[in-house]
This record gives sequence, C-alpha cells and structure tokens, in this order.
Amino acid sequence: MLQFSEKVRTKLAALPDKPGVYLMRNRQGRIIYIGKAASLRSRVSSYFRHSTFSKADPKIRGLIRSIDDFDFIELKSEAEATLTESRMIKDYRPRYNSLLKDDKRFLLIRVNLQDPVPRFDAVRIRKDDGARYWGPYASSAAAWASLEFIEKQFGLRRCSPRVPGVEDHKHCLNDVVRFCSAPCIGKVSPEEYHARVRTACEFLDGNRREYLEDLRRQIASAAGELKFEKAAALRDMYLLLTKGIRERARGRKSPTLKQEEARKGLEELQQRLGLDHLPDVIECYDISNISGTLSVASQVVSVRGLPAPARYRMYRIKTVEGADDPASMAEVIRRRFTRALEENERLPDLVMVDGGITQLRAARAELDALGLPRQRLVGIAKQFEELYHDPENEQAPLRFAPDSPALRVVQQIRDEAHRFALTYHRKLRARRIHESVLDDIHGIGERRKALLLKQFGSVARLKRATVEEIASAPDIGLKTAEIIHAALHPTPPAG
Repeated sequence: MLQFSEKVRTKLAALPDKPGVYLMRNRQGRIIYIGKAASLRSRVSSYFRHSTFSKADPKIRGLIRSIDDFDFIELKSEAEATLTESRMIKDYRPRYNSLLKDDKRFLLIRVNLQDPVPRFDAVRIRKDDGARYWGPYASSAAAWASLEFIEKQFGLRRCSPRVPGVEDHKHCLNDVVRFCSAPCIGKVSPEEYHARVRTACEFLDGNRREYLEDLRRQIASAAGELKFEKAAALRDMYLLLTKGIRERARGRKSPTLKQEEARKGLEELQQRLGLDHLPDVIECYDISNISGTLSVASQVVSVRGLPAPARYRMYRIKTVEGADDPASMAEVIRRRFTRALEENERLPDLVMVDGGITQLRAARAELDALGLPRQRLVGIAKQFEELYHDPENEQAPLRFAPDSPALRVVQQIRDEAHRFALTYHRKLRARRIHESVLDDIHGIGERRKALLLKQFGSVARLKRATVEEIASAPDIGLKTAEIIHAALHPTPPAG
C-alpha cells in the first residue's frame, strides 16, 4: 500500500483553499515537480489519494512514489499562480515537469472582421492572418466564459460554416437555445450583425463599460445559484477586462492629468466612506509568506493619491508562527501605531489592509486596543476589489465602477503594497543564502552555495544527504562532496 511521510500528512492538513503554486520534493529535498492550482487544498491533496495512484499513468505514479515533502506558495489569483509556476519551472527545471510537459498553449480569442459573417473562436496560436486576437488567457475557463458572454450578449453565431445559409439553419437551434441573432436566415441584416461584432470587439478591448455592470450581475446570480465554477470563471474574465482598462488608462494619461485623476479618486473615496476630509495620506499593508515561513509585511504610503516611496516600510513578522495572515496583520498594525503614538506622529487619514473582512477585523481590534477607535480603516477584498469598512457587516462592501477614479487609487496602492512585500521576500531569501553555514566551508563560494541550496532546498536537507548524493549536484564532484559532508558532520573531540 502507498505510504506517505509524516511531513506530508501534517502539511496536507494546513493547505488553504486558495490559488497558488506547489513544489514537490524527494527524500533528498530536491524539487522534482512544480504545479499551480486554483485551490491548493484540492489539487495537492489529490496526489495523495489511493484512487489517483491506481488510475494514473506510469509517469504520474513515478512522481507520486518520489514525493517525500512539499512546499506551497499562496497567491492572490489563478492567473498569478500560472505566471509564478512558469517562472519557477524555468528557474528550477524539475525533472517531472520535463517528463510530464505537453505542448499546450494558453487560449486566445480570435475574430476575422474580413469574413462575410464574422465568428469568434478560441485558438492557441496567434497567426499573421489579419484577424484580431485577445489574450493569452492564463485561465482557459476565463477564455471560454468570455466567448459565452459575448455570444449571448451580442447574439453572435457559433456555427462553423464561413458563410452560413438556410440549409445550415435547418440543423441548428442556436437562435433558440444560444441567443444567436441568426444572420443566416436574415433575422438581422449583414450591417446590423457586423455592428454587433464591432461592439463585441470594443467590449473585449474593455471600452464598453456599461456591459461590465451586467457582468457583475451575472457573477452574483451564478454565485446565488451555487454555480461557483461559472461564477469564478466570469469573475476571472471581469478582472481581466478591468485590468485592460487600467493599463490603457495609464498609457493615455499625462502626469498632470494623473494628479487630477488622483484627486478625483480621493474625492470619491471621501464621499463614499463619509470621511470628514480628503484622505490625503493613505497607508496600505500587505502580508506575504511562503508555506508559513519568512512572513513579512509591507507598509506603503500614498500622498494626495500618488505613491510616496520614501515613506514605505518593511516588517519581519516576529510573533506569529505559520501562515496566519490576520494575526500577522494584527502584529504589524500594533507595532506601527504603537510607535506612532510614542513618537507623536501624524496619523494617516485612511488605513487599508489587503485581505478583506478578516484582516479588517484583526486590524480594527488592534487600533481599538491602542485607543484609536476613530482611525478610519478599510479592508480590500481580493476577489472583486471591494472595500469592507464595517467589521460587523461583511454583506455590505463598497463597490466601484470599473472606470472609477477611486478604484484606480485603491488598486494602485494595493498593487504597490503587494509588490513591495514580494521585493522584501526576495531580499530575505537572498540573505538566507548569504548567511548559510556553507560560508565556512573552504572552496564553497556564492555560486556553488546557491547551486547546493537550489538542489537540496535547505542546509538541513543537505546535511541528511550522503556523499554520493552531494556529489550528484552540479559542479561539486566527489572530492568536494566529501569536504562538504565532513564539514556538516564534524567529529566530536575525544575525551
């Protein structure tokens, strides 16, 4: 019967139901497979079910037999997990990613406006054929949801003939069951059908924002009907479209107009939150960790709606064990505002915490305990970029239109907090390599040290390896391996 290590069983119980990347390790601590998941709990657990092993092909069985430990990185979205997985596979080149890889590419949406009756479709290869393309979509579900939405919203055809006619309609019910406008039998004129296609293109460009509110209603409806997979796919599509709007807006705005837009955003925030004055100084906090280790927090500041990097701060989490984001957030808020009170600093007009209602409650409790019940505080929800402002009511977050100046101010500072936390993370990982006990071994420089830690994952795992296993690492060899092994296993003095 298949047996798994105690380390695996312990970590399985701690897996979050969140997107992320997981790293499978063998008995030597070497990374042998890297994967992504919409739900780390569901995906990683599936490897350790006997039903999975019994039905798997030989390569998958070989991978499962080799797993002795795993790590995971919780991320904010499936799209971010996809990009992180790709980057880490390039960095580590795990054996089983090479054995199991296929040639699958991300989906794109395509339409050729020169066709007599244009049709949108999902493809995997972008060609120089004069057609228009959108994507690639990191989530294939989002690509298919995009297609379904525009076909239903604008009455577009699904059939494959280049020029559909009456005979094709005899075998097609799409005008009945899929809202097709049936240009094949003249239900709409060619001119009207082409106008629908152009509007769909503008929507995919992110320029027809009125349809995004309808999309929000569809997300809420799907969630209300417990169709969570469909709701998640529609949500991913919504986020992709709004991201496109933001990127184009940043490209079009001059620096002067950006300041003007920032002020409009602050005015909207003041009005929506019922603030006494404009929130000129905003602080935003984000927590970052990998499998509960190296927990860090970022504090970023915006002044008059624009980033103020000179006022950014980084924190190492000191009192929290494991991946407990609310407790970590509470620690950071406690430390930051205790110091502010002791040094009589001016307090920010508004505090934002990334993570929604849970982090909002943790931060609110700390501020109240410090005697700051009037300090305004909001939590940024990760899914729909809503603002929770009442710790007692998670059913009433503030929502913003996709082109809202307030939303852009919130997104800008939230993205800065996330970026800054990840930057600190990378510095700590680099410092951990630099401060390794391997520094004391003659002949082991920075390059060899990095190769050893990449191969074995940690000094602890390296210490458990045999001389032969150490020698198998790149650019080490048997003689150097013996030196390393002896240095890690010193002989105690006699007597």
